[in-house]
Amino acid sequence: MSVHTKTRRTRIPRKKAVLSNKKRKSIPWREVAKDRIKKYTEPGLALRGARSREDLTQKELADKLGILPHHVSEMEHGKRPISKKMAHKLAEVLDVNCKVFL
Repeated sequence: MSVHTKTRRTRIPRKKAVLSNKKRKSIPWREVAKDRIKKYTEPGLALRGARSREDLTQKELADKLGILPHHVSEMEHGKRPISKKMAHKLAEVLDVNCKVFL
């Protein structure tokens, strides 16, 4: 007959991050995303980000908006402008402010 003994695991404490007294520099998001803005434009990049945040494909978003899927792609790539009416529809579906698309 074997006897099972509980093995006690000891936890090794992690080193706490030491914050330096230096002030961290913040970088504007447009500077960080400038390569993507060239490819997608600012409203297009906002649309792509909001769509992926909601975990929607272009086809699923198009179905919710009542438009064709390639129109979503064209808006993301800056080939089709986003009208005020469409910006309001996008804002409602994606739960963001409509101003990010204008």
